[in-house]
Amino acid sequence: SIREKLELLKSHGIDQVRVARFNRAFASLSPQQFIQDILVKDLKIRWLLVGDDFRFGAQRGGDIALLKHASERFGFALESMHGIEVAGERASSTGVREALASADFARATRLLGRPYRISGRVGHGKKLGRELGFPTANIALKRKRSPLAGIYAVKLHGIHAQPLPAVASIGVRPTVMEDAAAVLEIHVLDFNQDIYRRHVSVEFLHKLRDEEKYPDVESLRRQIAIDVEQARNYLNCNL
Repeated sequence: SIREKLELLKSHGIDQVRVARFNRAFASLSPQQFIQDILVKDLKIRWLLVGDDFRFGAQRGGDIALLKHASERFGFALESMHGIEVAGERASSTGVREALASADFARATRLLGRPYRISGRVGHGKKLGRELGFPTANIALKRKRSPLAGIYAVKLHGIHAQPLPAVASIGVRPTVMEDAAAVLEIHVLDFNQDIYRRHVSVEFLHKLRDEEKYPDVESLRRQIAIDVEQARNYLNCNL
């Protein structure tokens, strides 16, 4: 999310961030318009650093060669940064998504330089978890498309100084809902506090299983009990 990006940038000492709304008008800017209107006129650019495969402008028409020509015309310095490799693999969003899709969280951590988390504000749900005996903190994913789906052993950050052990579900809850939007639900182990409206982040450690549809609610309740026990065993051995 934009909040997560801004928090990460701040943690690395960035003084100021300008966020451009990517609407139709912005997307239709030609590379030349982007340089003149955004870089030169708006930002009054003096020095620019971009990745060596950077493309910009409508239809990704702008490249390093065009920026080099513009830097000479408008008098700003230009540098390009080569791709970063970690253990012989290029660090890229594609690689991270592949790692998350296969639940290879060690690889995802290497490529990101940090553990993968999903953050958000705890909101009210349908109270289905409470009725099943496993109350959950619910985080709406909104327009975000999560690269994860299933049941996971996780750590919950943002409540206490130390993260809390938990089990999380990302999915559409097919046993009890139809055509529902995906939601992140977290059941914190041995925890009974009101954390509604708190902003938290969920660190994913280990995948337990894929999401499934069960024939009845009682079957779902039994499976959740198994999930909680498996998560507890994993976390006790790995935290």
